[in-house]
Amino acid sequence: MSSYGTQALAHLFGILAIILLLVWLLDFREGIDYDSDNGFRVFNVHPLMMFMGFIFLGGEAILSFQTIPSQRQTKKFFHMMLHLISIILGIVGLCATFKFHNMMGFPNVYSLHSWIGICTFCLSGLQWLVGFVTFMFPRAADRTRARVVPWHVAGGRALLFMAVCAAETGLMEKYGFLRAKSNLQPHQRESYLINFTGLAILLFGVFVDLSVSIRRNSV
Repeated sequence: MSSYGTQALAHLFGILAIILLLVWLLDFREGIDYDSDNGFRVFNVHPLMMFMGFIFLGGEAILSFQTIPSQRQTKKFFHMMLHLISIILGIVGLCATFKFHNMMGFPNVYSLHSWIGICTFCLSGLQWLVGFVTFMFPRAADRTRARVVPWHVAGGRALLFMAVCAAETGLMEKYGFLRAKSNLQPHQRESYLINFTGLAILLFGVFVDLSVSIRRNSV
């Protein structure tokens, strides 16, 4: 399969995951509203921002060097800006879950999902800052940039999979809560919807990474 095919599949599964997530949050759950008095509507901002904002835009930023038909410096700019927007939306998503926990009296940062998510988010911010200083402004020397590039690429790929892992553990954590509190059964439509959403997110990450791998091996 060519890198064009893997890029197309990455876009397809990313968009599919967003659609499935919106159907779940709007049709099966309480809706989405950060300023609501209903804590569950506030919480639903979290999965939307963390996938559509943080993971999807982060994956698109990784693909931008292949998908944007322009000069390399322009590609770098879009790569940096997409990652920056993804981090900003990720902050909104994190604030939503802390707000929800405070509204409901729940403890913060106690689960494996939250540990993976916080570590991924903090490392992503550090990755963006190092990348900006090294490649954009003030910009390191050519030799330094050449040494940093492989680590920057590898770090970005690792962080994407950490983000996907955080999303998958988050879906399973939410599913466990729904089974315990809402009597959600394994073979109901909502259960299947959650599983298909998780599969779409996983395949999005897989095909983004394959696109990078195929392109680097073909150079």
